[in-house]
Amino acid sequence: MKAHNTASDLWVSFLGNVYDLTRLVEDHAGELAKPILEAAGTDISHWFDEKSGDVKSFIDPVTELRRPYVPQGRFVHVPPREPTSDWDTSFETPWWKDEQYRVGRLSNSTRAIRVKNVLTGQEHLMTVPSEESIIEIRGRYLELNWHAESYVWKAMQKVGEDFELVELDMEKTLEENGIKDETEEMQKLGVDQDFYVPVIHLYYQDDLTTA
Repeated sequence: MKAHNTASDLWVSFLGNVYDLTRLVEDHAGELAKPILEAAGTDISHWFDEKSGDVKSFIDPVTELRRPYVPQGRFVHVPPREPTSDWDTSFETPWWKDEQYRVGRLSNSTRAIRVKNVLTGQEHLMTVPSEESIIEIRGRYLELNWHAESYVWKAMQKVGEDFELVELDMEKTLEENGIKDETEEMQKLGVDQDFYVPVIHLYYQDDLTTA
């Protein structure tokens, strides 16, 4: 995430999630974008209340009213201190609660997988957060294949004494689906990546998703 630290490629993380705010700062260029620009590529969890997910607030000692606590400066979608005619209230959801900007979770670890399209034979090596469910991984894979939702996702599993391709539970993580991360152990043994990176097999369904 640290590499995404410019106005044309701006990511931040907070409260365990990662957000791509590039379009936000492009649409709101000016003073209100400045705090976000200065925080590009960093974690800004300290801006927000963990329980509510909203911007932190405090009681103004002068007015005795609750105000947003923004020591870094007021930013996009935070209301001004005093009423003003140029305050744009047309947005329905403030960006920090808008799912369109969220690109994933802040991961403690990542792992490699290979996704093989059985229909076309194409194969992609992907690095994904260990905490993500298969359906979240599929969301990433949509950038490589717009019709990814029209495939059944399977992986080789041991069933009894044999190995079979088993359909994955899309709501579970790779680990929860029985696909263990053996990267560290295999690297210590000097095993080639092709032999320990798990392969996810995509089987085409008839109901082709409209991209």
